Amino acid sequence: MEKIIKLENVVWRRDGEEILKDISWEVDHGEHWAILGLNGSGKTSMLNIIMGYNYPTAGGVSVLGTEFGKASLPEMRKKIGFVSNALGKFQQTMNRETIENIILSGKFASFGIYEEITSEDERRAANILKDLRLEYISGKRYAVLSQGEQRRVLLGRALMSQPELLILDEPCAGLDVLAREDVLSMTESVAEDTLPLLYVTHHIEEITDAITHVLLIRDGEIIAKGPKQEVLTTENLSAVYKIPVRMHWEAERPWMSVERPQKESR
Repeated sequence: MEKIIKLENVVWRRDGEEILKDISWEVDHGEHWAILGLNGSGKTSMLNIIMGYNYPTAGGVSVLGTEFGKASLPEMRKKIGFVSNALGKFQQTMNRETIENIILSGKFASFGIYEEITSEDERRAANILKDLRLEYISGKRYAVLSQGEQRRVLLGRALMSQPELLILDEPCAGLDVLAREDVLSMTESVAEDTLPLLYVTHHIEEITDAITHVLLIRDGEIIAKGPKQEVLTTENLSAVYKIPVRMHWEAERPWMSVERPQKESR
């Protein structure tokens, strides 16, 4: 069975600077990965390569059976559901649309509907609204929704095309605790349906029970990768965040605190 993602010795340079350095990583069927790292660590650069928006300077890439350089990357992208703050650049367009239209637009990877919608499409969108517990805002425009509701609508849009891989790039950024937990609950439900998931975040407490594996990246290099119980250690997290931390498990989720130096007694 083909790997969901296979990166072999990937290097990516921009303006002469090496952003990604010898990245090798595989994602198998049945695995759900979290990707952790500081801003500027290379997380977004790696996602852009996986999505086919950037081409590696060196190394091999295969995503969903598409080997880069030998097949159509636009066709590959249609198989990927994507939720990111980067979609905020389409905010003005989305604000004018109903939530149903935004979800339906996911079939065409567009913002706005410019192709024919079938009755089957409408049934699928209605089922997504139900599954994501969004029926209570049916018919409302995107502009009047809370941030948490907007993220759930974008998750519904990503699911509309029945993707073979779902990428969530910091989906809880800027949300309060209640909205965050709601989005995480929705994410767990999606992962239970066996849809492969990549979840990118700064915050280890967002790694729910549904996540099976973790990749840690620092300065364009992989620090650790593998099953989450093996990777999420105090030593590894201190290395990736460049500061002494302490981590522990609670209610099947990891939590972390910064280790502050003790003051000398006088």
